Amino acid sequence: MPSRHALIRRPGPRLAEGLVTHIDRRPVDPALALRQWEAYVGALRDHGWWTTEVAPADDCPDAVFIEDAVVMFRNVALLTRPGADSRRPEVAAARAAVEALGCSVGEVRAPGTLDGGDVLKVGDTVYVGRGGRTDGEGIRQLRAAFEPLGARVVAVPVSRVLHLKSAVTALPDGTVIGYPPLVDDPALFPRFLPVPEESGAHVVLLGGGRLLMAASAPKSAELLTGLGYQPVLVDIGEFEKLEGCVTCLSVRLRELYA
Repeated sequence: MPSRHALIRRPGPRLAEGLVTHIDRRPVDPALALRQWEAYVGALRDHGWWTTEVAPADDCPDAVFIEDAVVMFRNVALLTRPGADSRRPEVAAARAAVEALGCSVGEVRAPGTLDGGDVLKVGDTVYVGRGGRTDGEGIRQLRAAFEPLGARVVAVPVSRVLHLKSAVTALPDGTVIGYPPLVDDPALFPRFLPVPEESGAHVVLLGGGRLLMAASAPKSAELLTGLGYQPVLVDIGEFEKLEGCVTCLSVRLRELYA
């Protein structure tokens, strides 16, 4: 049976200093962000997910975006080497967490860079965005780690957003969804469905047709409801100010072996 285990890491005291690249900086309310994070974690738990809280990295403003620190394929955890120097200390505690869960562990080594937010898995296909944070050497190392496990790794360009999953994610049937102005080339995906809002491109598959989505995408939620899905909306507005979305606040481990 698929596992439902997620890694999370609570926002730290320097959250408001987090990096922004493609949007203008806006003030972040740390107290509100913590409440939003707690509601996000609550939504995971309410829908049958176990959570493991990764040890804090309070000197790293962006550490709450735990998805960037580790990429899962089957039972293998590939520790990343983030493209931003300031984020590299985030990885150590992620290593401890996946080792404690019994995962096989690999790591991206210098000079390669890879952010987990650039990795979108659709079945056995692993799309990897090459852009500001992930380079060709990082993609080569991910390919070497996952192709022997049955992955088909496809590199795609990312130039209009921070990460690939800032532009696209995928529905349970494998359809890739995205906000067209931010997608470099929708034709790279065999099935592509445009959504009407930027944050509507981001879904976390909770199971049973339920989709965790940002409350800032009501039109996209209505569209997906019409397709037979059940959106579960959470307010993550403070994290959206830092180019965050629902995917990057957790790492879903769906294939842990007993």
